[in-house]
Amino acid sequence: MKDNMKPTVEIIGLGAGDLGQLPVATYRRLQGGQIVYARTAQHPVIAELQTEGVVFESFDAIYERYDSFQPVYEHIAEAVIGAAEVSRDGVRYAVPGHPLVAEETVQLLLAAEAKGRVSVTVVGGGSFLDPVFTALRIDPNDGFQLLDATALTAEDITLKQHLLVSQLYDSYIASEVKLTLMAHFPDDYAVTLVKAAGTPDEDVRTLPLFELDREMDVSNLTVLYVPPVPDENYLRHTFTRLREVIRILRSPDGCPWDRKQTHFTLKRFLLEETYEVLEAIDEEDDDHLVEELGDVLLQVLLHAQIGEDEGYFAIEDVIAALTEKMIRRHPHVFKEKIEGDRAEDVEVRWDKIKASEKQSRAPGSILVDIPRNMPALMNAYEIQKKTAKLGFQWDEKAPMWEKLEEEITEFKEALAENHAEDAKKELGDVFFILVNLARTYKIQPEEALLMTNRKFIRRFQYVEEQLKAVGKTPEESDLPEMDRYWEQAKNKEM
Repeated sequence: MKDNMKPTVEIIGLGAGDLGQLPVATYRRLQGGQIVYARTAQHPVIAELQTEGVVFESFDAIYERYDSFQPVYEHIAEAVIGAAEVSRDGVRYAVPGHPLVAEETVQLLLAAEAKGRVSVTVVGGGSFLDPVFTALRIDPNDGFQLLDATALTAEDITLKQHLLVSQLYDSYIASEVKLTLMAHFPDDYAVTLVKAAGTPDEDVRTLPLFELDREMDVSNLTVLYVPPVPDENYLRHTFTRLREVIRILRSPDGCPWDRKQTHFTLKRFLLEETYEVLEAIDEEDDDHLVEELGDVLLQVLLHAQIGEDEGYFAIEDVIAALTEKMIRRHPHVFKEKIEGDRAEDVEVRWDKIKASEKQSRAPGSILVDIPRNMPALMNAYEIQKKTAKLGFQWDEKAPMWEKLEEEITEFKEALAENHAEDAKKELGDVFFILVNLARTYKIQPEEALLMTNRKFIRRFQYVEEQLKAVGKTPEESDLPEMDRYWEQAKNKEM
C-alpha cells in the first residue's frame, strides 16, 4: 500500500453452499496466494479451499471474549482495518453468503469507509436466500421479511408475510427467538429449520414452535422459516387488526350504530368507560381492568376513525402528537442527563415544559385549559392546584380550617333563613374549601368520595340482604332495625 493511499479491504462472499457453487471469478480471487481473513471458519467453502492450500485466518476465537455479538463484530471490523493498515497490498476478508446480506462486520467496514478510514471493494458471492427459497418452495415476491435472530423483537414481525430468521447460532439464541415468536404465535405453530441450504448436507425440518430450542444442531448455517398466519384469528392481538375492525364498523357495509356516531354523541361513552376503568382499578381485578381499558381504547379509535372519515386527522396523527409530546416532556430520559430524578423533580420539569409550550399560544388565563366537563370535585381540585403554583394559597393549614367553619356557619344561616339559592352557593363554598383541605393533605377528593359511595353501597346491600332473610323489604322496616344491620356491616368490614 502506498503511503498516500487509504488501506484497502476486499470483501469476498463465499456463497451459501459448497465450492461447486462458487463463481469461477471469486474462486480465482481466493487463489491468489495471499492470506485470507475470514469472519468464521465454519463454512464448507473454507474447508475445501484449505485442502487446496489457501491459507485462512479466522476470527472465531473473538466470539468467546464477549457476551453479546455487537462487540464481536466491532472487534473483527477493527482487526480487519488494522491488518489492512500494515499491509502494502491491502487485505482480503471472506464472509459467508453475500457480503451485503446479514453481515454486520461488512456494514461496519462500509461505515469506516464513509469516514475515510479505509477503501472497500465487494466481490459478491451468492447469498443464502436463493437456496433457502428453493428448499422451502416459496416465492419471495409474495412478501417476506429477513430478520436477525440476535436482535429480534416482537414489534419487528409482520405476521402476513414469509419470515426468515438468520444468525440462529445456538440453542440459547433459538430459545430467545422462540419466546419472542410466542408473543404472536401459538406454542404449536409449525415452523421450519433449514440447515446448510444448497449443499449436499441440506436438511429441512418442520417442527412445532415450542420445540425450537430443543433442536441442538442449530448453527451459523441454520435459517428459521415462519410461514404467514393462515387467517385473521391470529391477528386479534395486533393494533393493525383492531384498527381494521373499527374501519369496517364505520364503513358503508358496517354497523348502522357505529356509522352514525359523532365526536359529540360519543362524549358520554368515553366518560362512562373511564369511570369503569377506575372501578376495575379499585377492585384490583386485572381481568376486569383489561376489558375496561379495551373499552377506553375503543373510544379513542372511534374518534380517530371519525376524524379520518371526515378528512381532518387519523390515528397516526394522534400517535405522532403523543410520541412527540412524551419525548419533549421527558428530556431527562430521551436527551441529556438532568440532575434530580425524583418523581417530584420530574413533575416540576413537566409543568415548566408545559408552560413554555403555552407561551407560543395566544395569551390567556392559566385556568382556560381546565376541561369544563370535569366532575365538579375534580374541577375544583385542578383550579386550586393551578392557582397554588402561582402562590395563591395559604402558607399554613390553620386558616383553611377557620375558613371551613366560616363557610359552614354561612351555610347554616342561609338554611335557617330559607334562602334556597344562597344555601346552594354557601354549600358550594363548603365543598370548595373541603377540596382545598384535601389537596393540602395530598388527598384526591374525587377518589375519596368515590370510596365512600362504594362503601355505602356495600353496607346498604348488606342491610337489604339481612332484611330479605327475615322476609322484609326496606319499606317494611324502620330506621332502628336498618341501623342495627348497618352496624353489623361496619363490623364485618373491620
